[in-house]
Amino acid sequence: MKKMRLSILACIVAMVFVTFSNVSEAQDAKPRKSPKASVTQRIGVDTDIVIDYSRPGVKGRVVWGDIVPYGLYPGNSYSKEKDYPWRAGANENTTIEFNHDLKIEGKKIPAGKYGIHMIVSEKSVKIMFNKKNADWGSYSYNSSEDALTISVIPVKDQHMEWLEFNFDELSDNGATAYLRWEKLKIPFKIELAN
Repeated sequence: MKKMRLSILACIVAMVFVTFSNVSEAQDAKPRKSPKASVTQRIGVDTDIVIDYSRPGVKGRVVWGDIVPYGLYPGNSYSKEKDYPWRAGANENTTIEFNHDLKIEGKKIPAGKYGIHMIVSEKSVKIMFNKKNADWGSYSYNSSEDALTISVIPVKDQHMEWLEFNFDELSDNGATAYLRWEKLKIPFKIELAN
């Protein structure tokens, strides 16, 4: 009986410790400078497209050609000195997920979840949909894992302070997804594969 009371007491002490630890961690947590966001669009009868990303702000900085370089970022210790593309957002990989095969800019891609990476130039943007989708940034990006690579033409747009992914040009079997940030919009057309 004494052992049972000690076991119960030990369990209560452990639960109290865990509860106060979680409360303390939550109080110490600070909002991200680039908050997480998600956007979902249904096309057709039951095809859902979900883009998860983090939203950096312009904050008076030069975005295109500076924060986001033209070409690749130069290698660093995180990338093992290998040049790497932009993560199409901030923090973890920006991802796109869909439950049925699709065509993006007319090219087929199987249903799944992909990391989105981009190489930006002044006249075009190369977008890579990579099978590896759970990394921090694009530091370990490997082109051999690309499921699809497309090139699109960016367009000038109204100022957007916080990076945004969204959809427009909706139809019964497709939509145009886009990234908008600062005064640039990077669109890519998505359609049902059948």
